[in-house]
Amino acid sequence: MLRVISDHKRSSGHSSMFNRMNQDKEMPSRYPLLSKKRYYKRNKKKTAAAVLSIALLCICLSFGGLAQEDSLLDMVGRQAKSEAYLVMLKSASPSVFYEKKEVSALERLMGWVMKSVPVYGYVTDAENYATQMESEISYETIIAREAADENYVDENTGELITSGEPAASGMEEGEQLVEAAPEEAAPVEAAADGQPEEHAASGVFVPNQTPVVTYAAEKLNDFDYLIQNFYVVDRTTTINSSQLNAADLLSRSMKLTHDAQAPQILIYHTHSQEYFADSVPGDASTSVVGLGEYLTQLLEGYGFHVLHHTGEYDVESRDNAYSRAGPAVEQILKENPSIEIVIDLHRDGVAEGTHLVTDVQGKQTASIMFFNGLSRTTANGDISYLPNPYIQDNLAFSLQMQIAANEYYPGFSRMIYLKGYRYNMHYCPKSLLVEVGAQTNTVQEAMNAMEPLADILAKVISP
Repeated sequence: MLRVISDHKRSSGHSSMFNRMNQDKEMPSRYPLLSKKRYYKRNKKKTAAAVLSIALLCICLSFGGLAQEDSLLDMVGRQAKSEAYLVMLKSASPSVFYEKKEVSALERLMGWVMKSVPVYGYVTDAENYATQMESEISYETIIAREAADENYVDENTGELITSGEPAASGMEEGEQLVEAAPEEAAPVEAAADGQPEEHAASGVFVPNQTPVVTYAAEKLNDFDYLIQNFYVVDRTTTINSSQLNAADLLSRSMKLTHDAQAPQILIYHTHSQEYFADSVPGDASTSVVGLGEYLTQLLEGYGFHVLHHTGEYDVESRDNAYSRAGPAVEQILKENPSIEIVIDLHRDGVAEGTHLVTDVQGKQTASIMFFNGLSRTTANGDISYLPNPYIQDNLAFSLQMQIAANEYYPGFSRMIYLKGYRYNMHYCPKSLLVEVGAQTNTVQEAMNAMEPLADILAKVISP
């Protein structure tokens, strides 16, 4: 009896305990609304705390990266490369990722943080342009034809005008243009005072002594402001804020360090066969060579010692003109180590309906444009076989010239053009490639442009 009772009590105790456990398990289902509210409230607090902690950690890491030069940029670059690699891998082998069905909160947060960084958006979203040349010909051909099309860009559409089209100058094109307007074909002769006769008749150029406009340093140090107001970046190349740093470029002195007892400035023409709308066929004085001679006279009037080299490197073909001109420039610099400034003087090529002209002191004056090569292409990066140790100095020179032009003669200079190759600017730190007007300008308009150009140059390089 006692045994039966004790067994009964034990079984009853187990049953009651079992019932209580089952009852506890069933409690949430008896109060579904209450349990869910408590559950979400409790988990919402935990999730918010976790997200806040991770966000603070990410911000700290970002600021820590900013303390080290380029570390944030490196991180963004690695992130972009990693994403590109993952996309490629997922496309090639999707089975590797079949188990990954949802994104974690950490991954979502990191994605949100990284996409909030402006440079990351630029790296991942900016459109990349491949150079037309690279898609059609080999690098060996590029080196042979370097800059064959460097100055034939439609001002309105941005499209290249190839050297085979009429707008890309040459003796034949010059002759055709002269036949179309024979009444304007007249050479410009220099007067005794160094001014062309037509200049003397219309009045002597008087250099502006005070700036018309000025630029605040904080604006120039803003990369976006600088790139939008001072540069046109060709799709063959790229540039970033570390290379285009106004504080650095403007701190580099372009002042001459030698006196005028020995040559200080070299002027030459890679494309000597560039003529204007009313140029006389065969008369170099009405081509860019004539511009170089007049600029030489003007600079000598400022007290500089100038050499004007009139070698011809594009008579039969524009192709290889830079390769042919390079050794001559190198030899001149070797024979005249006192030369500190090298100017390659060109004229641009534009659509026939475009007229690059502005008013300077009441004269119709051809606009000018400074041109820089970066030895870097968008598609393939830095060009190892076209090294230029003076890229930053070249950029500094053109920027300082551009600012001086904008300050003293607003509207005279177009924005600086950046392209992907080298253009023989590696022989001298203070190298300028200057485009003066285009084939649609008259000789007189181009000659007028030499006066403010000489004054700007004097303002930038005078000790």
